[in-house]
Amino acid sequence: MYYGFDVGGTKIEFGAFNDKLERMATERVPTPGDDYQALLHALHALVNKYDSEFGIKGTIGIGIPGMESVDDGAVLTSNVPAAKGKKLRDDLEALVGRPVRVENDANCFALSEAWDEEHQGKESILGLILGTGFGGGIVINGHVVSGRSHVAGEIGHTRMPIDGWFYLNDSKEGINAPLFDCGCDKKGCIDNYLSGRGFEQLYQHYYGEHIKAIDIITNHQSGEEKAVEHVDRFMELLAICLGNIFTAFDPNVVVLGGGLSNFDLIYEEMPKRIPKYLLSVGKIPTILKAKHGDSGGVRGAAFLNIN
Repeated sequence: MYYGFDVGGTKIEFGAFNDKLERMATERVPTPGDDYQALLHALHALVNKYDSEFGIKGTIGIGIPGMESVDDGAVLTSNVPAAKGKKLRDDLEALVGRPVRVENDANCFALSEAWDEEHQGKESILGLILGTGFGGGIVINGHVVSGRSHVAGEIGHTRMPIDGWFYLNDSKEGINAPLFDCGCDKKGCIDNYLSGRGFEQLYQHYYGEHIKAIDIITNHQSGEEKAVEHVDRFMELLAICLGNIFTAFDPNVVVLGGGLSNFDLIYEEMPKRIPKYLLSVGKIPTILKAKHGDSGGVRGAAFLNIN
């Protein structure tokens, strides 16, 4: 039995999956605010409960909005204060008496999609999240690529490509491209342009109004001039950035998640716009909307232990 935990800022979601990757149990409990011992107790209690229910010691995977330090295994996270700076994997292993895998939640999202029946057997899956931020995960032959420092897939913290910068400068007469600050203390990270937040920031930069992404999309669908212009600009910028990303990773399949991934125009426009930004021999991958939505994190966490 594969156990997965999706540990977020407000809730912990548990899922148990059998050898056919069918979900056999679901439970949600609140995430303790900043009480580390309470966090360990919550995880331990769920493991014990379902070990007893299934009569087997399940494997354990944890997805968290952050990563483990390669130096000492301490969790680097800002969204789960109880776990910040703590050696979660080591401490939970001591309690449950078995190995524990800890991975970034975006990597778990990508792994969940990679183990969907439709994608099994595909060599490389790139999961990209267009939500509050922009990031992703890389899965090769069914396994997450974490990288030397556990930052592989942090695509949102690469910088705006030069062709994207030129495009933004030229896309509206008299208004220069914006250079947005990033929470990582750098400037120009594409997280701040391609995320839902970036979608809104770009609109505000060019039109001087703060409007929620969903309202911009609604205005676009009704043919409102500024929204139509903005969406066209965003689609071209997204194509430029994805063209660079696909050139680097050359994935078989790209799966999109997050709020903006529900904007169906993306799936119509990207196949038409991206090819001109690829190498001449490059082929555009299949681009799909994620299937498993909010369940992706816990599924992917559980599947960290598939050999």
